[in-house]
Amino acid sequence: MYGRERSGPRRVLLTGWFSFRDGEATAGDVLALRRVEEVLRGAGMAYDVVWSPGFRPADLHFDDVRPGDYSHLVFVCGPLHGPQVEELHRRFAHCVRIAVGTSVIDPDGEAARGFHRVLARDGPGSEPSEDLAARAPAVPARPVVGVILTDGQHEYGPRRRHEQVSERVTRWLAGKDCARLELETRLDTRDWHLSATPAQVESVLARLDLVVTDRLHGLVLGLRVGTPVLAVDPVAGGAKVTAQARACGWPALVGAEQVDARRLDRWWDWCLTSGRVAARQMRDAFREGRVPDGADRLVQVLATRAGTG
Repeated sequence: MYGRERSGPRRVLLTGWFSFRDGEATAGDVLALRRVEEVLRGAGMAYDVVWSPGFRPADLHFDDVRPGDYSHLVFVCGPLHGPQVEELHRRFAHCVRIAVGTSVIDPDGEAARGFHRVLARDGPGSEPSEDLAARAPAVPARPVVGVILTDGQHEYGPRRRHEQVSERVTRWLAGKDCARLELETRLDTRDWHLSATPAQVESVLARLDLVVTDRLHGLVLGLRVGTPVLAVDPVAGGAKVTAQARACGWPALVGAEQVDARRLDRWWDWCLTSGRVAARQMRDAFREGRVPDGADRLVQVLATRAGTG
């Protein structure tokens, strides 16, 4: 390690692109940080982490940092490039500055040359090394939740509560510790963002832990593949989502006037426990055709009309 060692207690400041006000936090960057934290804790080294105020508003930010409190600055992951990185060298000039798990774009640029030591992930003339995120501490899997919401259905006129329902549901979902996938039941053979066939939609839904939806077919397709569904009816007084939940005997339903965290949490917990079994039972009932549907009755009607014609 280059640079003069400071006397007294050693404290490390961990930073990266996840620290800058206008930077961004990616899953890979944060996992790389977790790997570095794990190593420092194992070595008994004290450290702090700087976060972007836009990402972690309640945590330590650069505006809160007193550079003199630190002997070392460690920059984790991402490219060594740009004025934000160059500013670190000026503000923390007294620190031993180390970059780890980074990409070196220009070895002669100020951003790269300002570090006393660069433990590069990749760069010109160097052998690439395994990304730090690969060995980050393992964590339990979170529920994977498909979210299917609509802002249409103007046929309901003044009974529409779609905007309010969407705002409340998505604000609630933002606070849940889960992996969220925004999905769409609309099909398109030209837009790669959308599925082209119902089978493609169902293949996604079957791999989820839960579907949250205000759409009738979000409810039906989720149950059809045995995935529990938290359904919200976006029409005041209830409309087709409520009617379909009743027809299926599916209890996890919240009305437009009842959307609050308490009710949503209650059905969230049920869907991820007892609801798993209930959804599989519903799937089996659909497959076995235990209850006649409109198509069954259509044949009867057609036969009757043919006989009387």
